[in-house]
Amino acid sequence: MTLPWRTDCEGFHRRDFLQVGAVGALGLTLPGVLAAEAQARSKGAERPAKARSVILLWLAGGPATIDMWDNKPEAPEGIRGEFKNIPTSVPGLFFSEPLPKSAQIAHKLTVVRSLYHSIPSHGPASLFMTTGNKPTPALQYPSFGSLAAKLLSVPRGVPPYVTFGGNANTGFGLAGYLGTSYNPFIIEGNPARSGDKGNSGYSVRGLSLTGTFTLEDLEKRDKLLRQFDSTFAAYDRSSELMNGLDTFHQQALDILRSNRTRQALDLSQEKPTTREMYGNTPFGQGALAARRLIEAGVRFATVTFGGWDTHNQNFTRLKNNLLPVLDTVLSALVRDLDDRGLLDSTIVMVAGEFNRTPKINRTAGRDHWARSMAVVLAGGGFPRGYVHGSTDASGMAPATDPCTPDDLGATLFTHLGIDPHLELTTPTGRPMQLFREGRPIEKLLG
Repeated sequence: MTLPWRTDCEGFHRRDFLQVGAVGALGLTLPGVLAAEAQARSKGAERPAKARSVILLWLAGGPATIDMWDNKPEAPEGIRGEFKNIPTSVPGLFFSEPLPKSAQIAHKLTVVRSLYHSIPSHGPASLFMTTGNKPTPALQYPSFGSLAAKLLSVPRGVPPYVTFGGNANTGFGLAGYLGTSYNPFIIEGNPARSGDKGNSGYSVRGLSLTGTFTLEDLEKRDKLLRQFDSTFAAYDRSSELMNGLDTFHQQALDILRSNRTRQALDLSQEKPTTREMYGNTPFGQGALAARRLIEAGVRFATVTFGGWDTHNQNFTRLKNNLLPVLDTVLSALVRDLDDRGLLDSTIVMVAGEFNRTPKINRTAGRDHWARSMAVVLAGGGFPRGYVHGSTDASGMAPATDPCTPDDLGATLFTHLGIDPHLELTTPTGRPMQLFREGRPIEKLLG
């Protein structure tokens, strides 16, 4: 699986961060890049955390939630879709018929049907949904994952924020004003190749020893680097940069030395029945690997499933390709987390950048529509078997309890024990609240 993310504003590609022996006089590029970009971590106001980690199942392209979680079979012709409603495990709650497995676990889910915003364009809408701040040319806001990487601690040797899948043309999911040190670690590879022990089929881009360069070579190079550091420190012992270099240098070495991430990505350690439960798709195996990484201490994992931009043949594509995969993966992940006692501490969020138009177009598709949309949440303190808000009879707009991506972000981080009004500082010294306009949704706080 290739994940072609863009370079950042300084021209660094994520794959270059820890490519030992390839570039740099001392062969460790990550510490310098991170130390140059990062600021001291700041903690939010003390709040009881209901969750410690998040798995975001990102449906890239804008899923037709009107044909999924908020189906309108009684709407007028030209708006109602081809799918019937089916009952779920929650009395009175119905899902679309291609989602039978999700219907069986509805009592473990929260469905937000009254989310809306006003950006019907893929890139800006994706930024809004994954940062909780409306995009502006003046400032790049950090993604939820980057905020988690900055504000939540992780065990040594484990990356705080990882992504599976992605789109080079979107540029979302990145660290924005926090700096490149809080960008995601990108997981790439083919999980179908992980049948043998020790061959995971996955790797962390840029986090490897290349060629014949060994860990022993790395230790020698590290020793030499510390000798240089000691010499430079003698000239300027008051320099905070030296301390920063030491901190991120150690972080880089810890990840390289540790087995935790490699073992978590080794899906051959899972029972075949568990792997089959998730489905033999990149999305399914990515979700399983995300669960294993969460167990290892990762705080935020994004697994992307593209193809939801259904301007043409919306119902055929949903029924035959998209919804069966999502249905299998979501139900497997929620059941698996719950069976392992991890659902209470792990938030699962299923979202895309917007909904599709209630009105069906001439090619049996639906176009971009941000004025009403639905997301699904599970675990991490969110109420189980609960539907928040509603849309009008045609699905055009929220009818009750409207909320925005800012509110959703504020709620998410409240569950993580972080004050959504916490102020961070931009590189220019400007104080910035995590979510400028977002307020926690009280009914979702449990």
